[in-house]
Amino acid sequence: MGSRRLKRPIDRRRTREGSAAIEFAMVALPFFFMMFAVLELALVFLIDSVLENAAIETGRLVRTGQANAQDFNAASFKTSLCTRMSIFSSDCSTKVTVDVRPIPQFSNPNVPDPLNGPSFNPNTLGYDGGGPGDIMLVRAWYQHTLLTPFLAQGLSKLNDGKAVLTATTAFRNEPYD
Repeated sequence: MGSRRLKRPIDRRRTREGSAAIEFAMVALPFFFMMFAVLELALVFLIDSVLENAAIETGRLVRTGQANAQDFNAASFKTSLCTRMSIFSSDCSTKVTVDVRPIPQFSNPNVPDPLNGPSFNPNTLGYDGGGPGDIMLVRAWYQHTLLTPFLAQGLSKLNDGKAVLTATTAFRNEPYD
């Protein structure tokens, strides 16, 4: 009788030693990509909320007549809005465009839109604080550079890949005379 060689049982740990690293490598890139996309989307929502509040608070200066008393213009309105942008105020002056104008009625105001397809044209915008009792429209646009390609495809309105966030408020000026 020949000698029979006894087979040792296969050690399953040895055959799976590198599998966790390989599985992590396959899942890590999509996972981190989605995490960054979620964080950037949260940042976009935060900027939008801060911009909306800043437009409403700065519009109150027009509504109460304080803007007319201080000889406001587009630049001073923009500066006042940027001071209300909290943590985003540092680069606000380069990213924000404002438009303040009286409108004839609340419904269908028929105002120019600076977003012409994939470009932003601020030439039709301006500042007019109106008078007592005028219906006013205050609009602000914030151009935010997106870093995540996935969000840039979904949110970008401009050729350069920037997202344009808009805040709008309409009100009737108080009788401040």
